Amino acid sequence: MNETFFTVINPVAGHGRCAREAGPALDRLRASGIRLEVTATNHAGHGIELVRAAYQQGFRRFLGVGGDGIAYEIVNGLFPGGEAGDPPTLALLPLGTGNSFLRDFTTEREVEYATRAILEGRLRPCDVLRMKHREGVIHYINLLSMGFAADAAAVTNRKYKRWGHLGYLLGVFTCLVRLDRRPFPHRLDEETQPDRRPCLFLTFNNSKFTGRTMMIAPNADTADGLIEYVRWGPIGRIGLVANLHTLYDGSHVKHPLASRRAVRRVEFSLDCPVDVMVDGEVLTLHCEALDVLPSALRVMV
Repeated sequence: MNETFFTVINPVAGHGRCAREAGPALDRLRASGIRLEVTATNHAGHGIELVRAAYQQGFRRFLGVGGDGIAYEIVNGLFPGGEAGDPPTLALLPLGTGNSFLRDFTTEREVEYATRAILEGRLRPCDVLRMKHREGVIHYINLLSMGFAADAAAVTNRKYKRWGHLGYLLGVFTCLVRLDRRPFPHRLDEETQPDRRPCLFLTFNNSKFTGRTMMIAPNADTADGLIEYVRWGPIGRIGLVANLHTLYDGSHVKHPLASRRAVRRVEFSLDCPVDVMVDGEVLTLHCEALDVLPSALRVMV
């Protein structure tokens, strides 16, 4: 096995921050004896291609330099191939806009925390969630959302992405104005009938945070072999505004219209493709089934 970290940089992450800071951060690792083979992405999905080829060449240690998007591309380059043999290793240098995944593990300055994790060789198992859809399959380690959260991410990407976290808040308030509550028919585990009730959003989580600071799934555990399911029913505008702050401390799950469960499988009965937000990426998918690959990855955190 090649012990070198195959390193993938997204130079446009963090509105140019990654391009400015990646070099010194990687130099620090090299100076401490960490071996790196460095490459950069130049278009969306390029990281998937690069990692898939590197895995076939024998690399099993990967370093993503950027935000949640580069972690998503590395994971989708590793799987489904990474399901065979020992779990591959993923380390992160968070130089992007979101960096939501690492929020589960630290409140420190994330670059320093992540660098120490690599230098100290800190490893822990991490589940990988697998969504099968009509056109194929995707994998993720953070969360997948439908409804309000996905709508807000889609609006942010189209109109406000260059503004960073403020842009995401603008996306949230844009969606608040046109509040859309609709059903996403689905069944959890042993249920026999789809849940067709309208809702504000559904999220299927491996970790706690999204949008960097929103604690959508406060009970999520990245290594419990389960999908943390969170549903918020058809709350109105006034109720949502009054409770919006609860999305940041996780107390929204105590709202009478909210519910959560830890499940192993979700099956969907959607009539058409829907927008989903997955690990910071906005996709349009005709979702069919979601399950979990327990401890399929090792993360350095």
